Amino acid sequence: MKKLVIFDLDGTLLNTIEDLGHAANYALEMNGFATHTMAAYRFFVGNGVRKLINRVLPEDYRNSETVEKVLKDFMVYYDEHNTDFTKPYSGIEELLITLREQNVKLAVASNKYQKAVERIIEHFFGNINFVAIEGQKDGVNAKPDPSIVFSILAKAKVPKSEVLYVGDSGVDMETARRACIDSAGVTWGFRPEKELVEYYAQNIIHNPDEILNLI
Repeated sequence: MKKLVIFDLDGTLLNTIEDLGHAANYALEMNGFATHTMAAYRFFVGNGVRKLINRVLPEDYRNSETVEKVLKDFMVYYDEHNTDFTKPYSGIEELLITLREQNVKLAVASNKYQKAVERIIEHFFGNINFVAIEGQKDGVNAKPDPSIVFSILAKAKVPKSEVLYVGDSGVDMETARRACIDSAGVTWGFRPEKELVEYYAQNIIHNPDEILNLI
């Protein structure tokens, strides 16, 4: 039986793509660059906001000075608008409540910066008790480095054999693999099922309630 479920945030618990896309497009416009469609952002996100900005910039402008300038504008906008269009995927809140009722501990492991993760979780899931809410922090490597997972395990005090990691991308599946914990790839997120398979997802799920079968 699993006693802890660690969830990725973007593309797993919440559909955040429009708020991320609007913030990035705002920052690009502010600096004279072309914008992108919302559909394109599904493949830009997943490795943190700095990598997002690097990906949306024209290749010739992906230098540290430009990235930092555009990133600053992105964060100013996103900090004010990160819940405008974001919403939980259907069935997610019910799943979280059911897991807590079954005394399963919950945690979040995200490559989004910590301030935004905390605000968004409080806004959408303020009634849910999470044992850990971990976002990207200075000095801590982003996923797929497993450091963020190890931090959660230390707080939850649950052995790896009793942990399930749930995410929507190859980054998530690789994170779970490096941490030596079981993984479940969800198909309702930002990445195609093919990517989950390629990154050795141990389980593929199509609806949130299917997670209960893995517990």
